[in-house]
Amino acid sequence: MTEAFQHLTVLLNEAVEALVQSPSGLYVDGTFGRGGHSRAILEQLDADGRLYGVDKDPLALAEARLLEQNESRFKIFQGSFADMEVYSESEGVAGQLDGILLDLGVSSPQLDDAERGFSFMNDGPLDMRMNPDAGESAADWVNSASESEIIRVLKDYGEERFARRMARAIIAERQQEPITRTGRLAHIIKEANPAWEKGKHPATRAFQGIRIHINRELEDLEIALNKALDLLKPGGRLVIISFHSLEDRIVKRFMRDMAKGDTHLPPGVPFTQDQLNIRLKLVGKAIKPSRQEVDANPRSRSAVMRVAEKV
Repeated sequence: MTEAFQHLTVLLNEAVEALVQSPSGLYVDGTFGRGGHSRAILEQLDADGRLYGVDKDPLALAEARLLEQNESRFKIFQGSFADMEVYSESEGVAGQLDGILLDLGVSSPQLDDAERGFSFMNDGPLDMRMNPDAGESAADWVNSASESEIIRVLKDYGEERFARRMARAIIAERQQEPITRTGRLAHIIKEANPAWEKGKHPATRAFQGIRIHINRELEDLEIALNKALDLLKPGGRLVIISFHSLEDRIVKRFMRDMAKGDTHLPPGVPFTQDQLNIRLKLVGKAIKPSRQEVDANPRSRSAVMRVAEKV
């Protein structure tokens, strides 16, 4: 690791086992993070195998470039996994991929480093961007968004039932002084939350909602899922690890619908199996971390892994 904040890769063995079906195949790790999955994937590949990594985070990219220098089978791209087709086309491998892995969690170094602005536990600049060099920061948004917009983000993305109270409190406080620190925002939200959940910081859901909005996490996921079908070859695997219900619902619905195919054919009209346009086959059931993994890494407790194979 190139930094003091360590990251424990979630569902490492399970994800790699589900993903790598051909040692000489072509694979994408769409969320390189600190390289836990990527290194394990490379261990399963032979001399002809190739792995392409993608990440927005400059610190993740620094880690990836160290690996790239010493590993000829690996190449890293800076950006979002929503743009996987751009990187795949540049390498001439679109439609030929044997597997795509997306680990949708925020890495521990991002959460633990107060300077990244994700944490409601440690005071730091209110940022929350996966790539701090691009886009609108959380501070920019919190100090300019309308009350209705703040309510929508906290409710839809944070699943926060007290979104209206929190939005009003944010508007009132920013009129006194701009909100630029995570500690102050966490305190404002905490004071506006009338019902604290046992074992959970009262700002947890609100911070989640703002982070998802700032990084376009759900929009990027929807885009990536649809593009993955064209990037994978028949028999190629799509492996996705989600960490909250919003992500998992999107993944579950997408895989289910692609496995069912076209269910809107006119009633009474005969059709063949290929006319259903089934795109995916579900592989096994949803997988969750073992008790041993959760004990060793409590942040893994909400993880859910789903696997599907292109037909």
